[in-house]
Formats: sequence, C-alpha cells, structure tokens
Amino acid sequence: MASSNRNVTLTGLARRFVEDGLLDEDVAKDAFLQASKNRIPLITYLTQNDLADSRRLAFSAAMEFGVSVLDLDAFAPEMLPEKTVDEKLIRKHNALPLYKRGNRLFVAISDPTNLQALDEIKFNTGLSTDSILVDDAKLRAAIDKYLESQDSTMGDLEDADLEGVETEAGDQDDEKAVTAEVDDAPIVKYVNKMLLDAIRGGASDVHFEPYEKTYRVRYRTDGILKEISRPSIKLAPKISARVKIMAQLDISERRLPQDGRIKMKLSKTKAIDFRVNTLPTLWGEKIVLRILDPSQAKLGIDVLGYEEDQKQLYLDALEQPQGMILVTGPTGSGKTVSLYTGLNILNTTERNISTAEDPAEINLEGINQVNVNNKVGLGFAEALRAFLRQDPDVIMVGEIRDLETANIAIKAAQTGHLVLSTLHTNSAAETLTRMMNMGVPAFNIATSVSLIIAQRLGRRLCNGCKQPADIPADVLLQEGFTQEQIDTGFTLYRPKGCDKCNGGYKGRVGIYEVVKITDELANMIMEEASSIKIAKQAQAEGFRTLRQSALLKVIQGVTSLEEANRVTKD
Repeated sequence: MASSNRNVTLTGLARRFVEDGLLDEDVAKDAFLQASKNRIPLITYLTQNDLADSRRLAFSAAMEFGVSVLDLDAFAPEMLPEKTVDEKLIRKHNALPLYKRGNRLFVAISDPTNLQALDEIKFNTGLSTDSILVDDAKLRAAIDKYLESQDSTMGDLEDADLEGVETEAGDQDDEKAVTAEVDDAPIVKYVNKMLLDAIRGGASDVHFEPYEKTYRVRYRTDGILKEISRPSIKLAPKISARVKIMAQLDISERRLPQDGRIKMKLSKTKAIDFRVNTLPTLWGEKIVLRILDPSQAKLGIDVLGYEEDQKQLYLDALEQPQGMILVTGPTGSGKTVSLYTGLNILNTTERNISTAEDPAEINLEGINQVNVNNKVGLGFAEALRAFLRQDPDVIMVGEIRDLETANIAIKAAQTGHLVLSTLHTNSAAETLTRMMNMGVPAFNIATSVSLIIAQRLGRRLCNGCKQPADIPADVLLQEGFTQEQIDTGFTLYRPKGCDKCNGGYKGRVGIYEVVKITDELANMIMEEASSIKIAKQAQAEGFRTLRQSALLKVIQGVTSLEEANRVTKD
C-alpha cells in the first residue's frame, strides 16, 4: 500500500488535515484512496475507522472553506422536517435535513466537498438546498435518531395505511391465513421495532397497554417504567393479534389470561426469548413481555454485585454435597440470574442437574429443565418426586409455594442432594418464619437450609456524568451510616444525566443480604424464634442486612443514596 501511496498527490481537505497535524501523510494518502474506492466522503471514512477525531476534522474543514460548524446537539429529532428527503438519500450521502424556509432546505453534511449530495437532494425535493457543516460522528448519530423517529410514528397511521391487517383476528378460522395477512402489514414492522428497541435499550420488560381512549407502550429499563410510544387506540386489537400470533397463543381467546413465548434471532449465534403474558382488562388485552437473555446467566458471579465475603459464602454453599440454598426477593429482583449463575458453576459432566420451573426462563446446555404444567398434573411437587428417582446431584425448584413442595425439597436436601429454590419474602429472617408458617417443622428447616440470599436490584450511577453530593453528617447518621464510616470519609455521588445513560443511571447492580445458617441461628430456628430476633442474631454474627449492603454500594460510588432509599428503606 505504501508504494501505491507515492503516486498520490494530496489536495483539498486531505492536504489541510495533514497541515493541521490531524493525519500523518501516508495515513492521509491511504485514507484518500480507500474513501475513493468505497465511494464515501473522506471525513466519513476517517471517523468510521477512528483515524482522526471527528470534532477536530470538522473545525479543520471549516477553516479550509471559511464556514462555521453547527452543533447538532441543539436539534432534537422531533424538530426536524418530516418526510422531506428520502431515507435512501439520507443514508447514501450522510446528509440530514435540518429546517426549511420557504423554498430553501438547509441540510447538515460533514464533508463540504460533497456537492453531489446537494444536487441529488435538490433534484429529489424540488427545493433549493444549502449545506451546513457539522461534526461527522454527531451527524451519523442524529441520522439514526431521526430515521428511528420517522419509523415509529405508527400512532398517526390511518386505517387506510393498514389494509390487510385483521382487526378482529379471533374471528378467523384459519390462523395461517391471519398470519399471512399480518406478516405483510405495517403493524409487523411496528411490533418488531418495539421489541428490537427494547433489546437495544437494555429493557427487561415491554408493556402494551390499552385504555378507553389511548394506547401506550412502556419499557422497564433499570427497574423503572418509561413511556416509549403512544400509537392510535385503533391499533390495539391489531397489536394484540400480532403479538399473540408471534407467541403462538389462541387469538380467539380474549377473556382469559394466556402465557406464551417468542424467540427472536438477532444473528446466527444470538437469540433473545420473550416470555409473553396476556391479561384481559376493561379496554382490551394488556400484554407484557419479559425479555430473557441467556447471556445474563453466564455473566459470572463477579459482576453481579456480591461483596467478597458474600460471594465466598455463596461459593462455599455451592461446594457442599447437600443442603438447601434459598434466594428470596420480589418479582424482578434478579433471583433467576443468581440461581442460574450458581447452576452454571455447578454445571459439569460429573453432576446430574435437574430443574423444575414455571416456566423455564433461560435455557442452559447440560441441565435437565422441566416446565411445570398444573393442567396435566405436573406441579413442582410431582416434578421433585420424579427427580428423586433420576439419580440427581443438584435440584433446582423454581419456587416453593406450598407445604408439599417444601417438604419434598427439604427431604431431598437432607438425603444427599443440593437443592436451590426461591421464595417471595423480604429478608432472610422472614424466609425462615415463612417456612414455619407454611407448616414445615422447625427441626427440618434448621437441619436442611444452609444459606439464604435476599436481594434487590439497584440502578448503577453513570460513571460518565455522576456528580459529588454534599450531605451533612447528621443526615448520614439518620440514613444508617455508622460514625466510623463517616469519620473514615467517603464521597457520595448523585445522578446528573447525559446522552449515554438514563437520567444519570446506566445498568443495575445486585444488593444482597447473604446469611449462612450457623449453629446459633439453627438453635433459634428450632426454638421458633421470631424473624426480628433471628435478624438481630444474624447482624450480631456479622451478616449485613439489605440496607447495610445498599449503603456500602453508596460509599463505593456505585449507586446514589436516593436509589438506595428507593430499593431498601428501613
């Protein structure tokens, strides 16, 4: 390549970039050749390949042509003129229409030599075009947002735009015929876009919600619901029919809740599953999709948020040949990921692992997973009995809901099997008293349960924009910080918000209470002590409460005090 570069004479922008010290001459020659070969502007080639800073390139080009640079951050997608320029032209020339004055259209471009873009846009629109120089990286991001906003304007569609979409899908006798009709409709693009955007945005749930006069779509991202789209209420039955067909549900049944599953292939190697539930409401079917990402179960225990001592307690319990590990917390607190992280550690060729779930959320190679089905008489208790006849080493029960399931699970834990399961309780101590209230003998609890993990999920502060927060010491003491922690000194942070996060937060982190059943705690269980006394003893033995773990995350700068209060307020 170097030899062919010798015959290249740098002119115009390429020469200017070398003179301004943005590029080495050989790099500039090579970039010039490659950009010409690929038929893309030189600046676009440079920024796409990280050969130079896009902002410095923009100002260098501005100096060369004697123009100014406009900051695209001042323009929101909804401010830009709609459907003025064809999407193909926008993509082809990396050009974005900014605003229109009379018969003149002002277009953002990052390469002032790209006169072909202006000529084609002028010919296509019939408008006089003027160029405005902008940062290439910001331009490409703005184009993506602009085109996405154009795609998602389904709320403005009229019925005429939706010809071929079956309004009352349940009235069709032939489901294949309905599927064929709906597959060609704009509604398919809209639903697919909602699901893909949810995956890209890191959402955990998608809510399709009909009301009397409105319809809305919300995503739960980092534990918080946020409205994303508000399509026309006329689309409610169409959206419902489309999602139900994707999940292979009965589209004619609109009076009873239904459960299903959707698999969306993102590539040859990556697929995302959605767990689908429909619920009849006053104004139609509300549909909620839980996004199940198998990669979450393979993240490893180190990234879940356990403190070192808590992580070691979990690993030690997993190494035991028998006993019961219980994970507790409300719905959506990350119990499944914690359990599957443990199963991943145990998943070796030497172990026989079986799970009973309702339903199985994450598929793992090497683990025998069973979906319970109460309609045919296969509940948790029946599945457990079958497991015990299959030479198991490790058993996972999705949830202990009744005395029968609890008794069989405990019997398994007492007879040489490691059992993992979940309960819906608020703390470790309450888990023990809950089992007693179910009718499980205290002696059986004390001799079978080895570890209890209570957990919540808190939002992580964005490292790019978090700001120090000044909070008086007396307030910190009231919030639960110790005098020793305050005297040692630490910096608290608060959320600010930037273009790379959601209101100052990005991602979530686990907050845990991990309690090992010691001899003293076992004695208290057999004496049927209250949850308050058990909790005090656990703290006396050095096991942190959920609140203490949350405040530790605040001290570490992982989350804010406001978020700690949201998920764990004493």
